[in-house]
Amino acid sequence: MTATDVGVEEQTTATNAIVRRLRRDAPFFVVAVGVVLLDQLTKSVVRNGLAIGESWPSGDWLVKITHVTNSGAAFGILQGQGVFLTLTAVVAIAAIFFYYAFPPLEHGLLRIALGLQLGGAIGNLSDRIRYGEVTDFFHFPHYPAFNIADSSIVVGLFVIVGFFLLRGDGPPEREST
Repeated sequence: MTATDVGVEEQTTATNAIVRRLRRDAPFFVVAVGVVLLDQLTKSVVRNGLAIGESWPSGDWLVKITHVTNSGAAFGILQGQGVFLTLTAVVAIAAIFFYYAFPPLEHGLLRIALGLQLGGAIGNLSDRIRYGEVTDFFHFPHYPAFNIADSSIVVGLFVIVGFFLLRGDGPPEREST
């Protein structure tokens, strides 16, 4: 085998590894980008179509689209703490990338769940940076308004927790002495 053949073989092996990694990573990034796009699109429609406080449809519907802004976190806590919440979101996004890159989150379902969380975190961070507050709009009676990003974060969290609970791997057993 010549040096050229060895170089071509190494290049082919490296290319195959990159293709495998891209196939493995695609769901994570596709889900994250999809959540950000859907979140920003729906928030834009609400911001441009409804005045703050206005709801659609009118009448006695169980679920309404109501234009609400939130300068705090979930359930309206930490109102006016934009700098803290922005820094928290940046740290959360970095943590998602860290946990994505390292085991034990190798399972495809976990990559999708992390993609949901990443997309949600970026969607709300984008609002916070551009507008100083987050646009919420899904409104159920007796429940705070929320958006696609919030839903994605929560669904991703439930998938991860459910995965580990249902997987059946408990903590490692201690050896008896």
